[in-house]
Amino acid sequence: MDNYAAHWAPQPALVALGWLAAAAALTGAVLYADPRGALLLGVAAMVLLALSVHGSVVRPRLAADPRGVRVRTARGAHEFTWPETRTTLRTAKRLGRDSTTLEISAGDHLFIFGRLELGADPREVLDALANLRG
Repeated sequence: MDNYAAHWAPQPALVALGWLAAAAALTGAVLYADPRGALLLGVAAMVLLALSVHGSVVRPRLAADPRGVRVRTARGAHEFTWPETRTTLRTAKRLGRDSTTLEISAGDHLFIFGRLELGADPREVLDALANLRG
């Protein structure tokens, strides 16, 4: 099932950094004397932990071969054939910078991927998907 021609996932170093940051925030929450500061660090630790778990579990996030695509989410894997899917790029200005996302729609599902989730430029991923689609 993981024998796809191409696949994309968050960079392992980024996921590892998330785990380290979660551990540091949790340690700070436990050791910090000020209750408000400890609460903020505890919330930060939980958010970082959730993101790190997600980045570890949903690998690869997107995979493709000549038959179609497979998207992993927290709720499991979704597989679609090429005729079921539509892929587009969206560019928007965010915080003064252009941000490009890859959108894959299939039936009632819409998946939006950024550079961090794919570990690659969404434009390059779209090109690879177009080559696999044929």
